Amino acid sequence: MTAHIVAMGGGGFSMSPFGAPTNLDRYLVELTGKSSPLVCFAPTASADDPQYINKFLLAYGTLGVRTMVLTLWEGGSAGSVSRLADADLLVVGGGHTVNLMALWQAHGVDRAIKARYASGDVVLAGVSAGGSCWYEGCITDSFGDFRPWRGGLGVLPGGYGADDGAGVHYVDGVPTNFVAETSGQRVYRVMPSELPTASGVLVEPQQMTVL
Repeated sequence: MTAHIVAMGGGGFSMSPFGAPTNLDRYLVELTGKSSPLVCFAPTASADDPQYINKFLLAYGTLGVRTMVLTLWEGGSAGSVSRLADADLLVVGGGHTVNLMALWQAHGVDRAIKARYASGDVVLAGVSAGGSCWYEGCITDSFGDFRPWRGGLGVLPGGYGADDGAGVHYVDGVPTNFVAETSGQRVYRVMPSELPTASGVLVEPQQMTVL
């Protein structure tokens, strides 16, 4: 059973004019292979911002999917977390990466997502904090300044950076495609380097597929 992860720097409905779905959103839905997939939106990193939730519902409501929202900030979370097992696509929104993971761990969302990923036949995706959370760690400004942080879900090793509107598509944990909403948006492989001109880091642009 195939499991997909699409980790994006930004883009999709949350950054599009008037909140319309973009080709990245359509790409995620198509990956499910379902005629009417259940799409779960996780706005945890934005403190379950109601405006963000409304933008998701309006955007994905035009794509012929069923929708649900994972809510943790108000009311009981158990029912919302248990429904993750039924989701065909999980879209994680942007915001505060460290707080996202802290709440997920407190409510058992991390365990539920890992179990769903292990069972396969699912698409996991997200932008910004929602794109970073799948990795072992990332560079984050959650503490104010930019610093390295290890505390993600750890289902993927680190090593890529992405522009807004661009993302890495993993199939069963292997990076297989680098996608972008428009030309010029890039994904970069980031590696340590001993070259004197690299300042300790080698940044390698990837070959992109424009959706």
